[in-house]
Amino acid sequence: MVNLLSVAQILKEKDNIEILTHHYPDGDTLGSAYALCLMLQTMGKNARVITSGTPAQKYDFLKNGVIEQEFEREFVVSVDVAAPSLLGENQAEYEGIIDLCIDHHRINSIVAKEKFVDADSASASEIIFRLSKAMEIALTADMAACIYTGVSTDTGCFRYSNTTPETLRIAAELMEITPDWHRINTVMFEMKSKEKLRLERMVYRTLEYFCDGKGALIYTTLEMQEEAGVPDGELEGLASIPRQIEGVLLGITMKEKEKGIYKVSVRTNENVNAAEFCALFGGGGHNAAAGCTVEGTLEEAKEKLIKAAQEVL
Repeated sequence: MVNLLSVAQILKEKDNIEILTHHYPDGDTLGSAYALCLMLQTMGKNARVITSGTPAQKYDFLKNGVIEQEFEREFVVSVDVAAPSLLGENQAEYEGIIDLCIDHHRINSIVAKEKFVDADSASASEIIFRLSKAMEIALTADMAACIYTGVSTDTGCFRYSNTTPETLRIAAELMEITPDWHRINTVMFEMKSKEKLRLERMVYRTLEYFCDGKGALIYTTLEMQEEAGVPDGELEGLASIPRQIEGVLLGITMKEKEKGIYKVSVRTNENVNAAEFCALFGGGGHNAAAGCTVEGTLEEAKEKLIKAAQEVL
């Protein structure tokens, strides 16, 4: 495990760099990746971001200032990727050849030549912020917007328990650099399309409780998505619904990605560990927010998850 100054030195010495995000990319993996890409390009290096899955359109602004470059890769960095399976469609090509892993998940099983994992950081973007200091790079408004997006989305706009005083100090500095912080909060946490609201109405009808109301589960299917007209990248935010219910300690959100394959998001309250629960299915994450993949029919997948949740609760 290397320290942050070593990470800075490694990146100063490398060129032709590819930056990997995790599958079903969110604000933190994209924000940290594009911020790092901009930092490297500012240094005169070739760099590009490689995503897995199509990011939601609301994240398009993170590419502002990024130059599309053609080159043969020489160095591979992963950001906010906790396990090889989270590379998604890029796993076959990149597993085993990652040179540098930058992450903030307490459990990280990525195999890389060098790793920097700081589980005390609320987001990977916090690490990228500190890395900019170590690399002596003055953040531009575009870089700050990327990092702010990652910091705010991974803390639920500074509402989640992973928010620290350092998180708020970083956010304050970013707000002084980018004028877009208010618009970012609005787009990420308040604005919804009519199609998304239509899907949410369907989702509430799937809600079921177990363990005397200590557990709750919702789901979306491909048919529901198609009927509502919601693209795959617009499903964020649903995972918070079960945890918001009074008395629920473990909330499960199932999203059908392919026939018989469900992406599962788990959110917990109090002392229930979401990462340990998801590890039962080969996934991982944080204490209060984690994810995994479960295969089977809808009923089979639900049965597996509820049975495991009953044991945990």
